[in-house]
Amino acid sequence: MNAFDPERYSRQTRFMPLGAEGQARLAAGRVAILGCGALGSASATMLVRAGVGCIRLIDRDVPERSNLPRQILFDEEDVAAGLPKAAAAACRLARIDSGVSIEPVVADLTAANATALLGGVDVIVDGTDNLEARYLVNEVACRTGTPWVHGGAIGAEGRVLTVIPGKTACLRCLVPEPPPPGALPTCDTAGIIGPAACVVGAVQAAEAIKLLVGAADATAGRMLACDLWSGQWRSVDLAPLAAAGCATCRGGDYPWLEGRLGSAVAAICGREAVQVAAATDMRIDLDAVAARLAVVAEVTQNRWMLRAAVEPGIRLTVFADGRAIVDGTRDEARGRAIVARYL
Repeated sequence: MNAFDPERYSRQTRFMPLGAEGQARLAAGRVAILGCGALGSASATMLVRAGVGCIRLIDRDVPERSNLPRQILFDEEDVAAGLPKAAAAACRLARIDSGVSIEPVVADLTAANATALLGGVDVIVDGTDNLEARYLVNEVACRTGTPWVHGGAIGAEGRVLTVIPGKTACLRCLVPEPPPPGALPTCDTAGIIGPAACVVGAVQAAEAIKLLVGAADATAGRMLACDLWSGQWRSVDLAPLAAAGCATCRGGDYPWLEGRLGSAVAAICGREAVQVAAATDMRIDLDAVAARLAVVAEVTQNRWMLRAAVEPGIRLTVFADGRAIVDGTRDEARGRAIVARYL
């Protein structure tokens, strides 16, 4: 837990709604941040600088050059090093405040591990780029009663929604069913500017701080929507949705957590890549995999993952938890076939 240093946090504690008591609560607080990309980078930076005592960083990916315009925790050296985002982000954040306990977790959120990965914290912050992970977060939060802060950014637009189970509308109240593939814009189709992601991440951090100090009631249950290009800001009251509830927050239905919904193969937002989930929950022997792949390609490896350019234009990244990311295609069937061929 981060010690309360009065001098370090003197400007924050002079903000009367926070004060010394609120700062002490932040020092005792525990936050899980799912995704260390654009939103997660911004919110993690703000929460560490605010003095939140324990931060768990969960991410499945590695930094790429196309991440650098908006993912503020990474630079060109991180891309060259090839470390997972969670590990690279933890190193950077530790240099900001060595008193904060930072736990990097290199993993993909699944029905099998979601409860464990998101357990034991006071607040969950959503920095993901896909609805499947968000539905899993929503169901863990509703089942355990853990508040969470949803965020999203596309183009110059952003949105933030704080969910307090039992009090506010949840994600499924807002989006009862996942839309069909291609129905919504993505950063691949609509692009994104870094300031939009930073604004959303900063608002998420502010909401997390309010939750930790017990001051979230003023904005909980309202969704903030902004468009930085047009300069428009809106606050949408979701109280009618909260009153009606949904099958998850009122009925205890958890289809994503129970594995009734979900996919083993998914495209990765912002990249020409697909992820193929592990066939089992067992960790794999990276050394053995590296030895096999060395026959067909040069392999680079660290304790979390290995990489190899197995075919022209195709790079395969294999993680210790058994997942694989195939760069060079967004064809899910081809990605699955490549993983089957080499692993």
